[in-house]
Amino acid sequence: MPMGVCVRSAIAGLAALLFAANAAAQDAETYFKGKQISVVVGSSAGGGYDTYARLLARTIGPAIPGNPTVVVQNMSGAGSNRAAGFIYSVAPKDGTAIGAIFPGVILQPLLSEQPVPHDPSKFNYLGSANSDVYVCYVRSDAPVTTFKDVLSRELIIGASNPGATTYDLPLLLNNVLGAKFKIVTGYPGSREITLALERGEVQGACGIGWTGIEVMHPDWFTKDRVRVLVQLSTKGHADLNARNVPRAAEFAKNEDDRKTIELVFSQGIFGRPYVLPPGVPADRLAALRKAFITALSDKSLREEAARMQLDVDPMPGEELQSLISSIYATPRHLIERARQALSAKPQR
Repeated sequence: MPMGVCVRSAIAGLAALLFAANAAAQDAETYFKGKQISVVVGSSAGGGYDTYARLLARTIGPAIPGNPTVVVQNMSGAGSNRAAGFIYSVAPKDGTAIGAIFPGVILQPLLSEQPVPHDPSKFNYLGSANSDVYVCYVRSDAPVTTFKDVLSRELIIGASNPGATTYDLPLLLNNVLGAKFKIVTGYPGSREITLALERGEVQGACGIGWTGIEVMHPDWFTKDRVRVLVQLSTKGHADLNARNVPRAAEFAKNEDDRKTIELVFSQGIFGRPYVLPPGVPADRLAALRKAFITALSDKSLREEAARMQLDVDPMPGEELQSLISSIYATPRHLIERARQALSAKPQR
């Protein structure tokens, strides 16, 4: 084929692609114009997930074609499974409903026999606002001073319900490492767990993101009211690593234990996931994913996040979708081992 023909064909192909992309953008703009998009947060108002969702909601609207209004609604319950179930089955599948759910909810159907009203492998993933390093922390007057102490002494901690990191992660440590956390469940979110800690109802908590703790309670650590026992993360947070706060996997007795811990901790990679229902049209999903990254990269949002000491490090939706697919392809023997580690009943 003559060179000129090849060039003309390539140009024509590129033009067709650009036309299709512009048409999709126009379709999304036409649809979203004048609409209202709801961000449904799977926890109560005032906690870390709510704070991130409201920050995103203030910025993402102008980045979405058609500039729709964006509002935040709180739907706490069942470790954010209530919100996830709403997004999956009840919410409109047109791009006007976004779920801000706990990362543990995404792994729960894989690692737990408890039925949930959704299938995380079928969500459309908008992205994650950041990765997170979960920690266990205790009051300064608690009967333990190090994580090693928890391997021999009981510690009463507050938690939400199965599917929430505040429940699943300490349960994992109990069953894999032999920790002696007494898990008191039923708190809607991190805010209520924090209040219970301050009232002395519980002695500590596990599975709460480190950056959220710093934002909400900076005086805890400067005044030595609370101490961090262990990091529930594969790599840890730079600040906590510098303070020699250990990572839980360091206490694993064998390789299978370590791999089991790391499988469950993988949810920290997508610390604040945002999801859409199955069936959202591809052009609207693409527009929302692009707007998500644009919003979280916005200079004004980053400045506000810095003032609030919020860590913003977005993961694109396509990347998160691929990661979830790979997690759901984990070898069955490791999944079964993790399931067994997360199957114990909570103590009240």
